[in-house]
Amino acid sequence: MTANVRPTLDREIGLPQATATNMLAMIGVGPFLTIPFMVAAMHGPHILYAWGAGLVLALADGLVFAHFGAALPGSGGPYVYLREAYRPFGLGGLLSFLFIFQTIIIGPLGVASGAVGFADYLGFYWTTMPPLAHNLIAAGVCIGMTALLYRRIADIGRLSIVLLVIALGTIGWIIVAGLFHFSAARAFAYPPAAFVFDRSFFLTLGAGSLLATYDYGGYNQICNIGEEVREPAKTIPRAIVLSILCVAAIYMVMGTIILGVIPWREAEATRTVASVFIARTFADPALGRAAGLVMMTLILILTASSLYAVILGYSRIPFAAARDGQFFHIFARLHPTKHFPHVSLLTIGAVALPFCFLSLGQIVNWLMQVQVVTQYIWQSAGVILLYRYRKDIAQPFVMWLYPLPAIAAVVLWTCVFVTGPVSGMLFSAAFFTVGVGVYVVKSAARAVR
Repeated sequence: MTANVRPTLDREIGLPQATATNMLAMIGVGPFLTIPFMVAAMHGPHILYAWGAGLVLALADGLVFAHFGAALPGSGGPYVYLREAYRPFGLGGLLSFLFIFQTIIIGPLGVASGAVGFADYLGFYWTTMPPLAHNLIAAGVCIGMTALLYRRIADIGRLSIVLLVIALGTIGWIIVAGLFHFSAARAFAYPPAAFVFDRSFFLTLGAGSLLATYDYGGYNQICNIGEEVREPAKTIPRAIVLSILCVAAIYMVMGTIILGVIPWREAEATRTVASVFIARTFADPALGRAAGLVMMTLILILTASSLYAVILGYSRIPFAAARDGQFFHIFARLHPTKHFPHVSLLTIGAVALPFCFLSLGQIVNWLMQVQVVTQYIWQSAGVILLYRYRKDIAQPFVMWLYPLPAIAAVVLWTCVFVTGPVSGMLFSAAFFTVGVGVYVVKSAARAVR
């Protein structure tokens, strides 16, 4: 490949593969780990409130991504959106750089959090797992998923559909098995506080919604590989909305059924709720234990599938920035025969490895809060600026009820941020400040050259 030829990617992803990619990124170990935390945050089984609030935010933000994705279907997704939306105001360079800056750390951190969740769930079987083994297993999952992605995008699209079938089969088993042991009285044993809409209620809803939002995350994965999507003006908006609605229905039904079998106080105390749930549906404890192990195995496959989709999306962002001259040029390289950004892919997988030696802890909250201040709020406002000031860019899909979803997204993302932990707010502010500082220094150095 000569230096003056701009590297391009193959458009091989259609609507089924695009929807599967999004849904795989959304349905990982997240809900199986966070349901107990959501119950604890809400102080009861009324987590449907949190799922509902998260759905409203996901749809509002999803329509922002749909509008951008149809207008600017390039690799890197939000990197391109922020750059073009704020270009007329001189902020495009700064905000797109901040997105890249957060991706290089937050992306691998997000990948590692899924891998650590994988190792956590394995604890249902390996109850005496030592910490070192836990960390090495998480690192091994990152390596394995990166290796699976080392192939042409057309092969990845087909494999995504296979993995999605496994994911839906796992959830289907939970739902069908639970229906035979479901107690509506147990599932809807809402405490009196669930019907008192005061400040305390909205604070707990905010905490629960933050976790729900983490579980919904991934509906925008297809935007990161927009350059590899066929008919992106139609495919990207449809894939985003379809994946959000399907996953929301799955989460609400599954969460309700689990809490209709396991009392909520017991559910909030376990960290392997799905395996405990399946074991509870068998009268014979031995059979129940065996079924719980099968469920654990399926959830581990589900988690690995989600990481597969997440690493795929993140690997295209440094590639897009490097191709535009905004990042190290080596990341713009494509594999000579398979035509995918292999340097970027391997880097994301490698940087995730040291984070596998951390615990989940506050990572979920901090991941969401950092992204709110470095990307989500700016992007939600930016789609209005794009529509109003960038008439030079064709915008074949305009978000429904424009601009209400964008305004709602700004308000809801702000609520998610301020109702999160104070430590996360401080970390986010510091991260944003450091990012701006790095950009200023980088720009000054370029001006001197």
